[in-house]
Amino acid sequence: MRRKVKKAGANKAVMLYYKSLFGAFGPQGWWPGRTRFEIITGAILTQNTAWTNVEKAIWNLKSARLLTPEKMRLAPVSELSALIRPAGYFNVKAKRLKNFIAYLYEKHGGSLARLFKRDAEALRAELLGVNGIGPETADSIILYAARRPEFVIDAYTKRISTRHALAPHDVGYDDLKALFTGSLPLDTRLFNEYHALIVKTGKDYCKRTNPRCCECPLGAFLKDSE
Repeated sequence: MRRKVKKAGANKAVMLYYKSLFGAFGPQGWWPGRTRFEIITGAILTQNTAWTNVEKAIWNLKSARLLTPEKMRLAPVSELSALIRPAGYFNVKAKRLKNFIAYLYEKHGGSLARLFKRDAEALRAELLGVNGIGPETADSIILYAARRPEFVIDAYTKRISTRHALAPHDVGYDDLKALFTGSLPLDTRLFNEYHALIVKTGKDYCKRTNPRCCECPLGAFLKDSE
C-alpha cells in the first residue's frame, strides 16, 4: 500500500526549492517543440529514454515529413518504427503513437484544438484511456501541449523529494503530485518551469548514483532534512 505525504513543512519546502532552483539556473525554455503535435510525440517517445535520443527520432520524423496527425496516421507502423528507432522500444512506441492518433480521430475528428477544448479532468481521463499513455505522459501532454496547469511527476521529482524527506520512498504518483499542486499557485507557467528545473537538477546533480549534493542548489536543504 502506498503511503501518503505527511511530513510537516513539506508544502513550504516545495516553494522554497523552486525559488532556489530558479535563482540558480534561470528559465529553462522547456518543452522544446514547434507544434503541439510535436510535443505530444516527444512526450510519448521520451518514455524510458534520454531526451537526446528523442531529438534524433523527432528529426527523423520531420525529415520524412510525418510530424502531423494526418501524415502519421497514413504511415505504416513499420515505417514509424524505423524512423523512431533512436528513441528505443521503437516497435512499442510506434504502436503507442498510432493508438493516440486513432483515439484523436475517433473521438475528436483528428483535431487537437477540439481535443484541448475538453476540461482538464475529462481530458486527463481520456488520455489515460489510450493504450500506452500513463499518468506522466498524460500530464506532460496536458501541461506542455494543452497548456493547462497539470504538474508532471517523473523519476527526478520522486528522487529529489524522497532524498530530501519530503515524501516517503514508496510514495505513489498521485500523492506526490498532490504535494506539489497543493503547495503552489495553480499556474501553467510555474508548473512548466518547475518541472524543467527539476529535470535539470536530477540530470546534473541529483543523480541516481554519486549525487553532487555539495554543488547542488538544494544541498543546504538536504542537510536540514537529515
